[in-house]
Amino acid sequence: MTESIQAAAIPEIPAERGDVPFYRERGFHHPHSVTGTFRRIKWVLMALMLTFFHTAPFLRWDRGIGAPDQAILIDMAGRRAYFFFIEIWPQEVYYLTGLLLLAGILLFLLCALAGRVFCGFFCWQTVYTDLFLAVERWVIGDRGAHLEFDRRPLSVGKLGKILAVNGLWLGFALMFGIAFQLYLGDAFQTLREIFTGTATATSYIFIAVLGGFCFLLAGYARERVCVYMCPYARIQSAMFDEHSLIVSYEGWRGEPRGAVAKDHDFTGRGHCVDCRACVTSCPTGTDIRFGNQLSCIGCALCIDACNHVMDRFGLPHGLISYDSQANLFAKEKGEAVRFRPFRPRTMVYFTLLVLVGGAMVVSLAIRSKTDVNVLHERSPLYTEMQDGRIQNAYTYKILNQAREERHYGLKLDAPAGAVMEVVGEQGRGIETTLEADRDSVATYRIYVTLPRTMVTGNRTPVAFLLATPDGKVVRNVTLFAGPSD
Repeated sequence: MTESIQAAAIPEIPAERGDVPFYRERGFHHPHSVTGTFRRIKWVLMALMLTFFHTAPFLRWDRGIGAPDQAILIDMAGRRAYFFFIEIWPQEVYYLTGLLLLAGILLFLLCALAGRVFCGFFCWQTVYTDLFLAVERWVIGDRGAHLEFDRRPLSVGKLGKILAVNGLWLGFALMFGIAFQLYLGDAFQTLREIFTGTATATSYIFIAVLGGFCFLLAGYARERVCVYMCPYARIQSAMFDEHSLIVSYEGWRGEPRGAVAKDHDFTGRGHCVDCRACVTSCPTGTDIRFGNQLSCIGCALCIDACNHVMDRFGLPHGLISYDSQANLFAKEKGEAVRFRPFRPRTMVYFTLLVLVGGAMVVSLAIRSKTDVNVLHERSPLYTEMQDGRIQNAYTYKILNQAREERHYGLKLDAPAGAVMEVVGEQGRGIETTLEADRDSVATYRIYVTLPRTMVTGNRTPVAFLLATPDGKVVRNVTLFAGPSD
């Protein structure tokens, strides 16, 4: 079914037109600026994304006394990550895994529904390349002026414009690096330290590296990142089917193409006037008339460009459109077209998205404010006392995520005759009280002693029971090592 649809929807390319260009060894592609619906959407999304990225570090969120009040923060010194009311500790890194999994599934779902819409509208490479191109057009001019500018011999005026463009690019790139740095510490303090020269050398190196990559990738690599470097371009076809909305050329309507005669008579010919506006407006230089290609990022600027040409000749819009291969086939046959968002592929992605997202929400909602980690001493595994008793050592860590100091009751659940001793605490027995400061990890050294006659082998089970202030009991089962004979 898919092969027949594609065969009907995409015209055969005449041999004299040559192969689809894949690699350009030298030179830059200077896309022509366009106006239209999709261009306006891209401007709005760019403004929203850049505004949020640069202002989000300054948003505040009250977490109580002694806690950072920055709404979005990756606290490297405190080893925490904060996102409004969510606080993630280092041992909860699995939440990061969940977020990455959610992002991947969402990306697959978007691709199955609307092709590479993420690449065309939301990818940071696309956003900053658009920004850098706008700067270049403001200083040098649009495509025609830029091509003429490139042909000029080097002069003071040309060198000045080149330096102006690169200077503005560098400024935006440094703003990107600085904005990223603000998420790693208090934004107001970090910004003050950066501009007063009191920040650490690591901070300046971090800004330089991120800003440098932004400068090179958005300013000079541009479409090469999307075409040759990004792995997503290589796997996109595995996510498409005949009902995925992608940027498509209506070959049945546009072919045979050719230059327009003076009388503008379109009888017996296609509506494509071979003006190449779709190619010159494309950020990657893709000729969508050759069909779907990995270099097409789905930005739909070629649609805006083609619609302008159609307006000039009084032809209907949609020669290039966001449509599915199934709809292109239906249009050619004069049949009704429809969008099918609910199909097996998308339902699987949506179900996985709900399941993973739901699991993360439930996990965050029911997670305890207390976590315990028990580590058995490895060297030595056990110590034989003078009176014949066997002693094991443990490192007992209490993670107190509450914003208050907490007192816990610790009980040893072991064979009869076992006693424990907590270093720094008075007394020996099977029960004791431990404390943990607010929002911290309390570490204790515990010695457990068991009569030799009660040691049944080299691995005797022993358990620690920790009673929390909220009435819960955390049970940790570990081993009590002893001689095997």
